[in-house]
Amino acid sequence: MVDLRRLAVLRELRRRGSLARTAEALHLTPSAVSQQLAALSRELGVPLTEREGRGVRLTAQARVLLGHADLIAAQLERARADLAAYGEGGRARVTIGCFSSGVLGLLPGALRALSERLPRLRVDVVEAEPPDLFTALDAGRVDVAVAVDFAATPPHTDGRYHRVDLLTDVLDLAVPADHRLVGERRVALRELAAEPWIVGDARSCCGAVARSVCAAAGFTPDIRHAVNDWAALAALVEAGRGVALIPRLVRPLYAHRAIALLPTEGEPPSRNVFAAVRAGSENDPVLAAVREELLSASRTAASPTGPGTPATPRP
Repeated sequence: MVDLRRLAVLRELRRRGSLARTAEALHLTPSAVSQQLAALSRELGVPLTEREGRGVRLTAQARVLLGHADLIAAQLERARADLAAYGEGGRARVTIGCFSSGVLGLLPGALRALSERLPRLRVDVVEAEPPDLFTALDAGRVDVAVAVDFAATPPHTDGRYHRVDLLTDVLDLAVPADHRLVGERRVALRELAAEPWIVGDARSCCGAVARSVCAAAGFTPDIRHAVNDWAALAALVEAGRGVALIPRLVRPLYAHRAIALLPTEGEPPSRNVFAAVRAGSENDPVLAAVREELLSASRTAASPTGPGTPATPRP
């Protein structure tokens, strides 16, 4: 017999890369994680980890096992989905995990539509980002993950998840209303290389995306202010403390600010927003309804007349 809980520990070790980070994510001690992996190794009669410096790495046998573990997890989700579809009721509760600007600009419309479509369904929202968001999805604490593609996000080819792209969220280049470049027809991002920048934490999706956008433009931003709150970030731009990239999903937070949005050369910076469920659960009728309403809300959010309007300079 193979303990599925121990397989879950092995899957988390693949994501986190170390016993300590795995233990933190699963709310266990490193010793407990080691014991779970050792017990699984004994059950199967093969080594699953080997020492590498001060840490461990997965063996070839572990990677073979993980391929089967992903298939087992997907098949269990299909069974749950089939059972949910068997009667009229289905599941009565869904938890959506979502990044902060998605909670603001995307979820309200989807939640309103869901309450009309499935009035008995309880929908809970948890603000979270990868990798913690996908740890929660794997563990069943979250049923639908809404996330942005960046380094900490599972790749498109990850067979553990069924994903649907929702929208391309444009990042506007925001500067103070009296900035020297206001009025230019097109601005190269590199022209702002010497400016002070206001950027979120590197571990957050927007902080990571802003850094990668600047790197692609050929420079490392001079980050003077590390701010994750979008309203605070817009206030700092208005106060002349620096420039920033602000997603259009949070337009209601900065539409009233005395800031200017500069048109950039070429394709504007953007990020891909998607929804994911555990592989095998995509046919669950309630999760399908959630996905449909997220897609509908995404079309509204991505339109030129979506939530809020871009800020304009004030005289």
